[in-house]
Amino acid sequence: MQWEELTSDEFAAASGECGRVCVIALGCLERHGPHMPLGTDMINGHRIAVEAARQEPAIVFPPWMFAQIYEAKCFPGTITLPPKMLVELMLTVYDEIARNGLTKIITYIAHGGNNHLANFLCQCQLHEHKPYQLYAFSYGKGMTDRQRDKWKAILETDGGGHAGESETSIMMHHRPELVKMQATGGRSGVRQGRMDHVKAGFNGFWWYADYPEHWAGEPATSSPEKGKALSALQAEALAAFIGAVKQDQITPKLAQEFFRREAELRS
Repeated sequence: MQWEELTSDEFAAASGECGRVCVIALGCLERHGPHMPLGTDMINGHRIAVEAARQEPAIVFPPWMFAQIYEAKCFPGTITLPPKMLVELMLTVYDEIARNGLTKIITYIAHGGNNHLANFLCQCQLHEHKPYQLYAFSYGKGMTDRQRDKWKAILETDGGGHAGESETSIMMHHRPELVKMQATGGRSGVRQGRMDHVKAGFNGFWWYADYPEHWAGEPATSSPEKGKALSALQAEALAAFIGAVKQDQITPKLAQEFFRREAELRS
């Protein structure tokens, strides 16, 4: 069920029918090599969330484009928000989702740069007691061993981390008219390794150091058929997680226990 397509009356009914679960796919607007649209993560993430919600009913929030994507600020078309504003915006959106009666919110990480952000937002729930539970889901961690094996069997490369074979294939399946393979000119997103001398730690420039063209992987072997199969695996994994969240009765109890103990410290 897509939030933006429901009437107000339908929304109230749908909320109860789906166990008061909402999925928001955190995409972004960023460069995806020379051959993919800026909205790749937003488009793919939302499509996969909608398909998962068909398998395991949930309300899917409208396509989302604000993200942690500072590493792409030097490329045309990227949209970023100041860090404090971004965090406050996301926390406010979650509160608004809950104000509409949805008590379990799944953040589907559709853009790799959101991994740290999504997890941090979940940690923020320990700062203040909320009337909802927030979960972050990444298909990379959420797939079963069987699904991972099928994923690898579909690909002819390692998939690439960004605008490579897997992501390009998925976009070819969802929006083939937006993929411009001729624009690659035979190039590929080869890792540069310009910060390998300090790879034991972490620095914000690591991605730019490795992939100065904001492109990781080899897309030449991409195809819509591969994209259809890969997208189906992602939706299947997300649908299973939606089902698990619906059944989760432990996390709300843990929140009650945690904040009760925290209140006792102040009494």
